[in-house]
Amino acid sequence: MKRIPVNSSAIVSIGYDAAKELLEVEFVDHGGIYQYYDVVKAEYEELMRAGSIGAYFNQYIKFQHEEYKVD
Repeated sequence: MKRIPVNSSAIVSIGYDAAKELLEVEFVDHGGIYQYYDVVKAEYEELMRAGSIGAYFNQYIKFQHEEYKVD
């Protein structure tokens, strides 16, 4: 999945597949890439517009969606 760089101290880049409602996030700390399932387009758009992408992610995505670590 193609990801785009974001301005965040916690997240390096974010990708989104609207057809699959799949969000992909690359993190700064451990360089890990994780996918989050059933993320609707509106959530993705709000994440990308958030004043703090990391804070929005932690509050609305991290514990609300199934997570899978990409190898």
